[in-house]
This record gives sequence, structure tokens and C-alpha cells, in this order.
Amino acid sequence: MKTLAVTGGIGSGKSEVCRYLESVGIPVYNSDIRAKLLYDENPVIVMDIQEALGCDITGPDGKLDRKKLGRIVFSDSNKLSILEGIVHPYVFEDFIRWRNDHFDEAPFNAMESAIMLERPLFRSLCDKVLFVDAPFEKRLERAMLRDSTSEEVVRARMKAQKFDKSKVDAVVMNDSDLKTLFGRVDKILQTIWNEN
Repeated sequence: MKTLAVTGGIGSGKSEVCRYLESVGIPVYNSDIRAKLLYDENPVIVMDIQEALGCDITGPDGKLDRKKLGRIVFSDSNKLSILEGIVHPYVFEDFIRWRNDHFDEAPFNAMESAIMLERPLFRSLCDKVLFVDAPFEKRLERAMLRDSTSEEVVRARMKAQKFDKSKVDAVVMNDSDLKTLFGRVDKILQTIWNEN
């Protein structure tokens, strides 16, 4: 089965695009949600991260404190690389299992991932890449509202994200309403698999 990667920066609208794809029958693997499930289901991952980072990343309940982890890794690119080196192989294997379970009548499946363009491990899983983009201020506003967090925190996350758009097959601009966005996605889907 073919796989479409849906990527883009924080607040760009990747999740809206993926919800739309699901509404038209396309199975979507959400890398962030699946990684969070892996943290909860496999305590070895959390222990490995703690040991590698040299600090406690758990909350009072003994489970991963995602906000604490985010503060640590999004302010230090070396620590972010350490985290990714531990977590990405687990996510890769999880996606392969998920894709095998969703080998059905859909014309393709999709993987939502903010980081896949710069990670050959994930790029190798995808046949085509759709980049969701939006103006900086809109992305900032959306992410602050969605995550109920400060501008400073969102800006730090945005700064940590790097994208090489030469590696994408199509770009959809999310600078209007959802109806417009979905119409743009439909037009791209009509042509993206026909390109060489």
C-alpha cells in the first residue's frame, strides 16, 4: 500500500488535513499520538530516555511528564537528538505493524509526522510527501491556543523545526477556512499519485 506523509511545522494544520483524510476513508497514522502510546505502554522507553538525558522526566504518578520532557529537549538540540535516537526506532516498528494491519481497500494510507523530512528512517516509509504550510503568525497563534502555552514556548519549538521543501511532492497552504483547505487537498490528491 502506498503511504502519503503529511508534514509541516507546528500550527500549520497537519492534523486538520489528516482528520479530513480520515473522513474520506484514508487510514492515518499519527506519529505523535502513537509515540505517546508507546511511552505509556513500554516503560523501558521512558527509563532509557531518563538514563540518556541524565534527569528525571516523570511526574508524581511515575509516568512520563511530557511538558517536562518538552522543556528539556526543545531548548537543547543535542538532547532532542538523543530523545529521537531512542524513540524513532520504536515508532518506525510501530508504523510497520500498523500499516500491515491497515492493508485494506483504501487507495493509500497516510502518516502524520512533523519531523519526517529530515529523518531518512521515516522518509523511506513514504511514497509521497504533502507539506502543510501557513503564515508564521497564524501558526504561532494556532499553536498557542491549541496547547494553552506561551508564545516563548511555541517560538522555541518552531525554531527547533527545520524543513527542506525540496523534498516534498506538494505543498498545501492553510491560510483560509477549512473548506478552502480541504478543496486544496482534494486537488492535490487528484494529481499526486500520477506524478513521476
